[in-house]
Amino acid sequence: MASMIRAAALRGLTPLVDSLGGDGAALLARFRVPPGAVDPVPVDPAAGDATEHGDATDPGGPDAPDVLIRSATAGRILETAAAELDCPDLGLRLAEHQGPDVLGPLAVAVENSATMGEALDCASRFLFVHSPALRVSRIDDPEGAPGVMGLLYGSTEPDPPPPQAVDLGLGVFHRIVLVLGGGPYGLRSAHLPHPPLAPVSRYREFFGTDVRFERDAAVLRVPSELASRPMHGGDETVRAIAIDYLENHFDRPGRTVTDRVRTALVRSLGTSPARIPSVARLLRMHPRTLQRHLAAEGTTFETVLDEVRREAAHRLITRSDLPFSQVTAMIGLAEQSALTRASRRWFGDTPRAVRRAAGP
Repeated sequence: MASMIRAAALRGLTPLVDSLGGDGAALLARFRVPPGAVDPVPVDPAAGDATEHGDATDPGGPDAPDVLIRSATAGRILETAAAELDCPDLGLRLAEHQGPDVLGPLAVAVENSATMGEALDCASRFLFVHSPALRVSRIDDPEGAPGVMGLLYGSTEPDPPPPQAVDLGLGVFHRIVLVLGGGPYGLRSAHLPHPPLAPVSRYREFFGTDVRFERDAAVLRVPSELASRPMHGGDETVRAIAIDYLENHFDRPGRTVTDRVRTALVRSLGTSPARIPSVARLLRMHPRTLQRHLAAEGTTFETVLDEVRREAAHRLITRSDLPFSQVTAMIGLAEQSALTRASRRWFGDTPRAVRRAAGP
């Protein structure tokens, strides 16, 4: 199945192509990308559809953040525009007009992180929401310099993305780090896997530092201490809500039904009945379909539920001083005697003895 990417990855392309003497809408149409999928189409206020703020978008057309297009198509659009408009730095030009907002719902979680490291880890964990074809991660410095680490921008696909797409991707990554850090963040150098598409001076102007080409991967080399640098203005409550939204509305590619059931049980344990019909409804499946999927993965609903209860019980018994009656309720058991029996089966002893053995 072809990998997809949010159309917002090309945000700003239509006006950029128009400014270079082309026809951005016609270019997208050639690749069967719907009008307004990349850049929202303004509505004429005289037509009576404007909002009270006077900034309406076409209510009948897709609003760019939620439309998906093929990753390969996005790459071909960039390469075609760069060639036909004789604009070798097209990817960098487009990156100059983008920031965290192109990440859609992921941007909320990233922007409300406490530190740059937390923001980077969040982006790495949930980038599949933007596109399962892309990945970012922290790596060792490819130059081996002390006090320096690498921020890798890469693809999960066997075939590498085209050069213009790499320029755009690493360029936007750089812009996002700039925005999150409130300005220059100590970028040592940038690595790109292809030869320069435009004069090297153009790359240096964009990144503000040395740029090295034909390297193993696209990497931003940054100070290691960047990970611990605090971000200002973030809201932990907003971040928690955003992460909860991402976890509950987007499935990571390759995620098993067992994983999804486990997540649903962890979130509902002790607050709603831990029964197959309830979980199946959360996962939008028929209960029998859910049972078949679990059987195909070599497990059962009861097994997954028991594992979730065991992990929760061990945490509550050994890391808190909650009354055992409360622990019983929090793991969804009806009576404290049931907790005692389960504890003997799980841990070989009573809850009191397990807590005592865990120490203060």
